[in-house]
Amino acid sequence: MTDATMKKEQIKPGFLDKINAFRNRYSESTLLGILIVFVIFMSFASDRFLTLSNISNLLRSTSIVGVAAVGMTFVIISAGIDLSIGSVLGLSGVIAAMLMTSGVPIFLSILGAMVCGTVVGVIQGWVIHKGSVPPFIATLAGMMIIRGGVMLITGANMISGLPKSFRSFATAEFLGLPAVFFIWVAVLLLGAFIAKYTKFGRNVYAIGSNEEAARLSGINIQKNIVMVYGFCAFTASIAGVLFLIRLGNGLPSAGTGYEMDAVAAAVVGGASLMGAEGSILGTFLGAIIIAMIRNGGNLLGINSFILNIIVGSLIVVAVLLDQKSKKQGK
Repeated sequence: MTDATMKKEQIKPGFLDKINAFRNRYSESTLLGILIVFVIFMSFASDRFLTLSNISNLLRSTSIVGVAAVGMTFVIISAGIDLSIGSVLGLSGVIAAMLMTSGVPIFLSILGAMVCGTVVGVIQGWVIHKGSVPPFIATLAGMMIIRGGVMLITGANMISGLPKSFRSFATAEFLGLPAVFFIWVAVLLLGAFIAKYTKFGRNVYAIGSNEEAARLSGINIQKNIVMVYGFCAFTASIAGVLFLIRLGNGLPSAGTGYEMDAVAAAVVGGASLMGAEGSILGTFLGAIIIAMIRNGGNLLGINSFILNIIVGSLIVVAVLLDQKSKKQGK
């Protein structure tokens, strides 16, 4: 690499904010337009779609995946992937349930579950960077190890007998909307703040754009990679607690398949699997669109397998458009 090339690569992250701001605005505007059109269509197609009960159920179910998708967005922006968040979700829920049923106060049980989940993410981030293990392999192995561990410590049995005050939050509402939705909003705001206003957020985009150039710019790659996967596991742990609240019991198989839903929300929302592109608002819109497709399909009596085909096709189209825009930009 020549000095001129090296300088060019070092400068590149400096232009990242302006480039991504333009792309994200375009992507978010398109998604918002799609969302509005879909809502208008469904409001005529089904008289139940815009009812308060349906909207509440939609937000209540989407919030869990939506919270996990915030952390997944950071991982994808860094040009990584985390296939273990479904297992981390299950682990966190089971740990919180075991602690509560053992007499530990609710707050400490939730805190303990979130700490355990975050530690798992930190370890995976360290393995990925220090061991030079591809994220796909490291988190795939993590998914299997964590899920096996959860099944082992629970004997594959459901944990019941949670405190009534904890379970009552499942039906709690604020301003006519599910309380869990506002937890999702809080996580979204946290993610958006980190991405836009913190050094860590800028570093994630730089690493996703060109890891070597980021290193030459003085960014501590190991520290930031560990933080990315730690934050992803942290949001997955919050999702695990929300799942526990919704179900009312600790389920060892909780979170199975949620990693794919989180990836889908981020990718449909404009995050690029090649890294350096994506936004929290886009992920929010992506999650809502996918949830509305499934919810609307159910209201119209469309086969759930067909809905899976539609969502899968949407992901492929999003990736194809991303690849096309990159080729045109060269």
